[in-house]
Amino acid sequence: MDPVADAMVGLPDLGGQSSLRGQVADALRKALATGTLRSGVVYSAPTLADEFGISPTPVREAMIDLVRDGLFEAVRNRGFRVVRPSARDLAELTEIRELVEVPAVVRLAGAVPEAVRPRLRALAEEALAAAREGDPVGFLDADHRFHSELLGLTGNRTLVRTVLDLRGRSQMHGLARPAATETLAASAEEHLALLDALVAGDAEKARELMTRHLDHVRGDQR
Repeated sequence: MDPVADAMVGLPDLGGQSSLRGQVADALRKALATGTLRSGVVYSAPTLADEFGISPTPVREAMIDLVRDGLFEAVRNRGFRVVRPSARDLAELTEIRELVEVPAVVRLAGAVPEAVRPRLRALAEEALAAAREGDPVGFLDADHRFHSELLGLTGNRTLVRTVLDLRGRSQMHGLARPAATETLAASAEEHLALLDALVAGDAEKARELMTRHLDHVRGDQR
């Protein structure tokens, strides 16, 4: 029988998104990434709600959303089991991201407005600092905002939603382990190199960097 968590697990604080359901889903994603919520363990919405200090309803709704993303599976009368994406799942998701995200970013070569460059660079540096400090939650926050704002420059809202959904489905696990710090730092450094390539109008370099960047999704789960 799968282990069931019935005590405090050390969940991250809820953020400032508009909906409580969204805040909970974001916090749970971070807890999965850091290994706070462990693969194969069943967690109940009421138990996690007690830790968040909120009612079970938004927690249950958020966990159902994450079931759709393949990060949890419902266990009848018990709660939700953490599911670790398989190597095949990650390979398929990464392939789709390469088909969609890489060309979208490459099209921005030479087209990143000067006004937004400082903001993107600040986010890239924030992600790098968090990675070097061994702060996976801080890294994930900055990484998400960097990619969201960069893709937003395409002006294609559907593309942004699609890519962010794929990023959520390819959620990495265990980023708090010591071996992950080097990988996070390498990924964060690529943000800066990618931005430099885009500003310089070097489309081929941007393609190479973005493809390598996505390879971390496969490699971090091996």
